[in-house]
Formats: sequence, structure tokens, C-alpha cells
Amino acid sequence: MLPDNARELKARLSKRLSEVPPSSVAASSVDGPSRWSGVALGLAPVARGQVHLAIRLIEQVDADVVLGGLDAVARDEVDVRVIGPVRPLTSPAPDELRRRGRPLRPGASVSHRDVTAGTIGGFVRRRGAEGLLVLSNNHVLANSDAGRAGDPVFQPGVADGGLDADRIGSLAAFIRFRLEPGNLVDAAVAALDPGMTADPAGYPGGPLSAVVAAADDTDPDELVEKVGRTTGHTHGRITAVEVDGVGVQFDDAVHTFDDQVEIEGVSGGFSAGGDSGSVIWRSRDRAPLGLLFAGSTTGGSAGGGVTFANPLATVLRELDVEWFAG
Repeated sequence: MLPDNARELKARLSKRLSEVPPSSVAASSVDGPSRWSGVALGLAPVARGQVHLAIRLIEQVDADVVLGGLDAVARDEVDVRVIGPVRPLTSPAPDELRRRGRPLRPGASVSHRDVTAGTIGGFVRRRGAEGLLVLSNNHVLANSDAGRAGDPVFQPGVADGGLDADRIGSLAAFIRFRLEPGNLVDAAVAALDPGMTADPAGYPGGPLSAVVAAADDTDPDELVEKVGRTTGHTHGRITAVEVDGVGVQFDDAVHTFDDQVEIEGVSGGFSAGGDSGSVIWRSRDRAPLGLLFAGSTTGGSAGGGVTFANPLATVLRELDVEWFAG
């Protein structure tokens, strides 16, 4: 179907899901308080100018509930996948990027003092201010809203041996989560300590573009790359955009995100625990387009689950910072 028709179907189904009792779908299989329906909806490419409605579920039994309200024609226009629980990617594992490294570079291990480890996505700056800021996730740099401005940030992250001597800066700002549906980003920045050096251009293959892809200029089927603390440099493909209702199981609750980008690896997984905070870029022009924050271990057609990212343009807007390519 045409993208606009798919968006209309997405809106109609989203409204229907908002009226379904929470116990009707498997969101109840996820621990913690939640107002999430248990279903994420987006657009998946099938041909040039044609898409299917992407439906992502925790469990197969939910398909009957979700598809029950669609007629036979509409059912032929949907791409249903069971991806299992989606979690923030912050688990430890050994890798070259987990070591202490100066100057700081994208892809390296980093964390708040009370977090295991995530990834330095890149560097940004505030308009009219000097100095660079490290960009990563709220759950990496701000301990999922538990941190306070000024808290120390370590490189490598705590799970990789980071101690007080490995401090690189302090938490400067983060976007708080909310239990209500409609979170847009999982994002935070840390200010570097005086004298701390960084290499913003240190991505595989050289610097990324200084121009960030617009949030509405992220196309399904686009080939992308990232460098992360756990899986290093990987290649993937965008499998859905404008995905609403992505429920992510954090320690305290399920937080639901809208307008997200779904990616799967071209060969196996695109990301794993500890890659959270990685910046994702387009292979064809190296334009940065997303901030990786969560993923699942099942549901990807190539194996290895799917990855979710905030549009980077939205992250920069919410944090009121500018991308710095070096």
C-alpha cells in the first residue's frame, strides 16, 4: 500500500489498541508498571513507494487480538513479527572498545558511576558555548533518571573496570522518561573535564557527515552502520520507520517510545547489550541518523533480533545541542 494509506491504517489500529483492556495482550508478561498495549506499529518497505504496516509483538498469541479488527484486505498489507521483549542494551562483554582510551572516541565503553556500561555515540556542543559534550543514552549516562547533574562519568564504563581514576567528565543534561506513552528519546550528554581530549572523527572509515539526516528523511531499506562497545563495527538495514508504541523494559518499568527506527543486521545481530548509545549512520553518505538505545534477541529475519534507535535529529532537538563531526 502507499505510505499515506499505511499511516492511516496505523493510526486506526493504534486507536483501537488504546481502547483494548491491557490484559488482552501480552504486555502483562513484562514486569513492572506499564500503560503499554504490548504492540508497536510502523512502516516496512516492500517495493519502491510501497509499504506494509509493520506490527511488532512480544508473543504470538497477541497476533489474534491485533489482527482481529482488520478485514482480509488489510491483513494482506501487514508485516507481523514476534520480536520478544525489548530491553535497553547495557550488558557487559570483553572487547577492544572496552579498554581505557585517550583521546576519547566513538564506540568506546562509557557509563555513569552507577551503571554497567554503554557506548560513546559521538560528540555534540551547545550553541554559543565552548567545549564538547559526550552523547549517549539516559540509561547509560544518567542511570535511567536516577542521576543528577554533576555525577561523574567513567571511560571505560564500570562493567569494564572504570574507577574514579577513569573519570572523563560529569553528567550535564538528560531527557527524563515518563510512564505515559509517547517518549521520543533515551538521551543524555556529559561535559568533559578540563584537559580531556576527544577524537570526534574517529569512526571506522573516517568522520561522519556534518549534516544530520532529518527525522522524516530516514527511508526503510536503507543500509546503515554503527560502532558499539560490545559488537564493534556492524552493518544493518532499516526495516521499519515511524514505529510507535515500542515498549522497552527498564529496571523500574516499561517505557513506551514513538517515532522510532527499527534496524536488523545484514548478517546476524546488528547490536547487543552494551551497544546502547551508539550513533547509527547511513552507509551511502555517512550521514548520522539515529541513536541506538534498545533491542530484542528475536524477530530479525537474519537472526539476532532487531535494534531500535531514536532519530538523531530528534535527540539533538530535545537536548538543544548541535552535532559535531570534527
